[in-house]
Amino acid sequence: MAPPANRRSGYSRRAQYTNFFAYAAGVAGALLGVALLVVSFARPEIFTGLRTVAADLTAPVSQATATGREASKSFLSTITGFLEAGSQHAKLTRELDEAKVRLVEAEAIETENRRLKALLGLATQGPRPVAVTRLTSSTAASTRRFATLAAGQDKGIVKGMPVRSSMGLVGRVLDVGATTSRVLLITDTESLVPVRRGKDGVPAFAQGSGDGTIRIKLINLGLNPLRTGDVFVTSGSGGLYKPGTPVAIVTGLTRDGALARVLSNPSDTDYVIVDSLFAPEPPPPGEQTMPEQP
Repeated sequence: MAPPANRRSGYSRRAQYTNFFAYAAGVAGALLGVALLVVSFARPEIFTGLRTVAADLTAPVSQATATGREASKSFLSTITGFLEAGSQHAKLTRELDEAKVRLVEAEAIETENRRLKALLGLATQGPRPVAVTRLTSSTAASTRRFATLAAGQDKGIVKGMPVRSSMGLVGRVLDVGATTSRVLLITDTESLVPVRRGKDGVPAFAQGSGDGTIRIKLINLGLNPLRTGDVFVTSGSGGLYKPGTPVAIVTGLTRDGALARVLSNPSDTDYVIVDSLFAPEPPPPGEQTMPEQP
């Protein structure tokens, strides 16, 4: 018959000794722990040397552990940076694009302010203008050249009034609506403006060519006195346009005049001034002399 699995220690002397020494070692360990605990509270300096020796013995292991910890942190940082590089690059690219847009907007605002200041300075000189308004559109490619103003009868504009910018003459009002006006540009083939050369007053007419340029036709035919770079201004002859408004600059010569480029390009003009019709003052009457009495 097989022996039972749970045999009591009393049946084996070796088992009895093993149990005894195990209990004895446990009690001795507990007493030693209590004794060391009491000594650590009563005389803590006794264990200073032991702690120092233990620290020296475990220093290589601690250094190896610290190195491994730093390497793991660096590795994790590298992996994290690699994973976030795409989103950060996209964010920086988006911020750069936004900054470029803001820069362009700031430059546009600065340019518009500069034009408005020039236009304001021009409006304060001479007679008070009828209106200062925006040029909303202009003909880009056609034999007929027109522009549209954002002002009409509501601003007191009437047909025939000259329109100018800070750079020079733009045209004259052709049709007037309630809140808008249509302008005949000086580059239109139906536009004819009396002009004179700015430096010496050589008279001529500026007629539109329908292609964005104008032709300067001299009144007095003969030897062509014009030169490239000559600037023509309105002469004031016949009324409508007041004298001295810049019109065009000569770019090439012809047999009876010159080809010229307008100084005030409608495509580059934002705001314009609408002036009242110019009426030249009549010359003073000559003094009447009485015949001598015989």
